[in-house]
Amino acid sequence: MFRFGHPEYIYFLFIIPVLILLYIVSEFYKKRALKKFGDIQIIEELMPLVSKSRPLLKFILVLIGISSIVVALSDPQFGSKLEKVKKKGAEIIIALDVSNSMLAEDIQPNRLERAKQAVSKLTEKLENDRLGLIVFAGDSYIQVPVTTDYSAARMVLSTINTGIVSKQGTAIGSAINLAMNSFTPETEKDKALIIITDGENHEDDAIAAAEQAYEKGITIHTIGMGSVEGAPIPIQKENGQTVFQKDQEGNVVVSKLDQTTLQQIASAANGIFIRANNTQIGLNKLFEQINKMEKQEIETKVYTEFEHRFQYLLGIALFLLIVDFIIAERKSKWSSNFKLFKINM
Repeated sequence: MFRFGHPEYIYFLFIIPVLILLYIVSEFYKKRALKKFGDIQIIEELMPLVSKSRPLLKFILVLIGISSIVVALSDPQFGSKLEKVKKKGAEIIIALDVSNSMLAEDIQPNRLERAKQAVSKLTEKLENDRLGLIVFAGDSYIQVPVTTDYSAARMVLSTINTGIVSKQGTAIGSAINLAMNSFTPETEKDKALIIITDGENHEDDAIAAAEQAYEKGITIHTIGMGSVEGAPIPIQKENGQTVFQKDQEGNVVVSKLDQTTLQQIASAANGIFIRANNTQIGLNKLFEQINKMEKQEIETKVYTEFEHRFQYLLGIALFLLIVDFIIAERKSKWSSNFKLFKINM
């Protein structure tokens, strides 16, 4: 397993494109200054010791050296000892609505982006719990099977959008059924399903599915995204123009939060309903419910010892900087007279 001991230093790599831009600008102004003295080809013949390639080579060596130093400061580490560790945690699956109605902007920046932010913050609070992620619209799909790898879950979460499920609609019951089959079957401990949606269920009987889930020991909490007043659904066209979704009669569709349905789903599975708004999602209240769950003992394999590898990168950086120091920007008289492929006629 690979990791960085101090990943915050990686951001210093942004200095590389800045240095490249400065180098390009510097070369441009050098050429423009030379043009003031006459034809560049004639000037180059008058300066035979000036090298075109050496400054570029020295610059590349410095860039690689700086990059190596930055990565070294980030302390790259490789796992060297894998052990089985027993931890107590719960199993949680998040079902995230990715239907077009989640693009409504009554919650800023929109319902879906706000929901993704909430899920990301939730993963930061979890410790030993196993987490899974489901996306749903007209159909439901597993994006992340139950795991303790929260960083992988956040990575997948960042790529989620409304185009990830081709069939539009909102089938909450389908998401509940998929979640029931996605939990670890042999465990008898508490399981929780968190449904994040605007609640406009058009496809199936979500309340009956919630009752069935509760019979299997699954508690369902619902988070309602949106307002009761509702908002239009923006659609981005290929030319970049934004229009609002309309029905068959040409009227603008206003997507409203179906609070009643979400309350009934949560009630059927002994969970709580939380209504999100622009200031808060209600994660603290939800996290309190998660902490009340009966935790099960989970055996996982983790790396308990890591070996540091920054010294190799520092060695590379030092070598490159020494080479850069040795290489002169100008040609020597000896090297300018040495022409390996010169042909005497």
